[in-house]
Amino acid sequence: MSGPDLNGTDLWTLGVIAGLALVTVITRCFFFISDQAWHLPHWAQRGLQYAPIAALAAVVAPEVIMTQGLLISTWQDARIYAALAGAGYFFWRKGQGQAVLGTIVSGMAVYLPLHLGLGW
Repeated sequence: MSGPDLNGTDLWTLGVIAGLALVTVITRCFFFISDQAWHLPHWAQRGLQYAPIAALAAVVAPEVIMTQGLLISTWQDARIYAALAGAGYFFWRKGQGQAVLGTIVSGMAVYLPLHLGLGW
């Protein structure tokens, strides 16, 4: 045995957790500690505009084109057609309001009959 045991968690592990929590709090509160106004450079502000769409694509794309970590191997997959219908609706209605809600509704309108009706 190495050191005192606290229900399966040793002191080293607790120290690492406490240290990581401290580092997290310090780095997240760093910008609130300063008395001066702090501004990002223009290139950083412009780059951050693309962060939400990049994160969404990173989450959605693998879900649409992969099953259990492997690329889908058949065209009989309802997710493909739902994603295409949703993307088509979004680009058709872009800039006219309610594009996100319509994208979801149109994608699900294609997905549900194919998935539940045909078993895709």
